[in-house]
Amino acid sequence: MTRQRYNVVIVGGGAAGLSAALLLGRARRSVLVVDGGEPRNAPAAHMHGFLSRDGLPPRELLAIGREEVRRYGVEVHQGHVLSVSEDLTVEIDNRPPVHARRVLLATGMRDELPPIPGLRDRWGRDVLHCPYCHGWEVRDSEIAVLATGPASIHQALMFRQWTPNLTLLTHTHPRPTDADAAKLAARGISVVPGEVTALEIRDDALTGVRLHNGVVLPVRALAVAPHFSPRLPATALTPTPHPNGMGTHIPTDATGRTAIPGLWAAGNVTDPMATVPDATAAGATAARALNTDLIAEDTDLALRAAPQMI
Repeated sequence: MTRQRYNVVIVGGGAAGLSAALLLGRARRSVLVVDGGEPRNAPAAHMHGFLSRDGLPPRELLAIGREEVRRYGVEVHQGHVLSVSEDLTVEIDNRPPVHARRVLLATGMRDELPPIPGLRDRWGRDVLHCPYCHGWEVRDSEIAVLATGPASIHQALMFRQWTPNLTLLTHTHPRPTDADAAKLAARGISVVPGEVTALEIRDDALTGVRLHNGVVLPVRALAVAPHFSPRLPATALTPTPHPNGMGTHIPTDATGRTAIPGLWAAGNVTDPMATVPDATAAGATAARALNTDLIAEDTDLALRAAPQMI
């Protein structure tokens, strides 16, 4: 029988949400995970940099995680959370509302890409953003970085660690400043001006990018820093600009506590640069803090209910 009230409702069943659910389930909390089945890393065939799970398909990790949390009584529900009210009533699209003592948002981010035909179709395959996630697989190849903002200079300098065959495409952005140009030149990174209008695909693989003047630059991978925005149900929270200038996020303290009482957040919704191990750790951190918060509340309620000593 499904409950109508839970200690914790977790919105999002990715790495952060399931990690939090695992610890809270083991802490004997009643937990509901509501997951829409749209993980941020869904386009990627494999994930990397996760000790003991390197190379595992992302959806396989989530399947293992769901099985693990259910062992501890955690309920995992397929659906979308529509809203979270100030009294922590959670509206879900395909079941009656539920009430929570605490809510953890682990809803992830949306990656917004430049409007270049075919770019979205290659996202997570040979159109990439994170060298720690994909750099090894394209090491020593021709890689181009598509400028999307100031962070693209840093992205180009990072990808240089994986290949000497690197080009920065200014696309619709100004040429680098003199200071940035000097850094790029010192690392042997070429700068090519001109708008990118299309991708060249052969045998379901990226082979080049076409510029507005018809020139095709051969590349095996294209690095893009997306603009990001948090996936959120309707709440009292307002996303704020991220310090790197590439989008918005939900600010929290070190444990995941937001400015709204009872509402916590973890994973990419707070840190868009977090990898799967980072998000997993953030979920665990939030779970411990949430349980500590609930213990304090349980203790206070018990004190109020206890007979008063005369």
